[in-house]
Amino acid sequence: MDNIIDAHAHIFPSKIERVATDAIGSFYGYGMSHTGSIEELLRSGGKAGVSRFVVFSTATTPLQVEKINDFIMESCAKHPEFIGAGTMHPEYGAYREELGRIYAGGLRGIKLHPDFQKFYVDCDELLSVFDYLQEKNMFLITHSGDFRYEFSDPVRVARVAKMFPRLNIVAAHFGGWSEWEKARRVLSDLPNVYCDTSSTFGCGGREEVIAGFRSFDSTHIFFGVDFPMWDHAEELRQLRSVGLDDETLENVLHRNFERFFAKYEAGDARI
Repeated sequence: MDNIIDAHAHIFPSKIERVATDAIGSFYGYGMSHTGSIEELLRSGGKAGVSRFVVFSTATTPLQVEKINDFIMESCAKHPEFIGAGTMHPEYGAYREELGRIYAGGLRGIKLHPDFQKFYVDCDELLSVFDYLQEKNMFLITHSGDFRYEFSDPVRVARVAKMFPRLNIVAAHFGGWSEWEKARRVLSDLPNVYCDTSSTFGCGGREEVIAGFRSFDSTHIFFGVDFPMWDHAEELRQLRSVGLDDETLENVLHRNFERFFAKYEAGDARI
C-alpha cells in the first residue's frame, strides 16, 4: 500500500532540528527515533509507503508565530506531499490577520500543544481564535491529555468542541495522551472531534489502541506517527497487528483523512 497519510508529524528548520528534537524527548522522557528534519521524515515515511504527511511545529512564544508559519508554508510549497498546519499563541495579538495570511498561503488549520506552550486550551484568550477558525473554515489539531498538567485536559478540549460545534478538532493521541480513559469518556461521542493514533502504542500500549477503536467512531480516526518520536514502519506494524478489518484499516490509513481534508479543499467544513 502506497497511499498512506501520516496525520501527525513535527518538522523543524535544519538549524534547530536537533535542539528541538532533544527538547521534545526531554519533555516526555523518551528517546527519539529520528531528528525532526524534513529529510528524515521523508526517508522514514518513504520506507513505509507513506505518501502524504500533515506537518506542523509549535510556537512557545508569540514572537515565534510568524516565523514558524513561514517555515511551514515554505516547506509545503517545496513538498507537495505535505499538508501544513500553522501555529498560534494566545498572547499573539493580530490573530485574524495571521490566520488570514496563512489561509491565503495554503494552510487550512493550526496545531496547538497547550502543555508545551503552557496555556489552557480553553483559555479566554483563545476563544476568539477558535471562533475565527470556525468562521474562516479552518480546523484545529491539539495535543490532548497529560497526567502531569491540566493545560490540555480532555475535559477542556471537550468544552471547546461543545462551544464551537462547527470547528472540527483533531484531539491527538486518541484524545488523551496518558489520560486515554478520560478522553474516551468525554470526547468519543462529540461529532466534531476526530483523533489520531500517534504516540498511543509507544506511550499507552496496544490495549489503549484497541480501547480507542472500540470507543471512537472509526471514521474519525487517523493514522499518525508523532514523528520524530516514533518510526513509521514500526507504527504501521503495530497498527496492523491489532486485528482491524481491511475496510477499517484502509479508512484509518488514508480514507478518513482524505474525506476530512476534502471539506477544506472544497471550502465546506460542515460536520
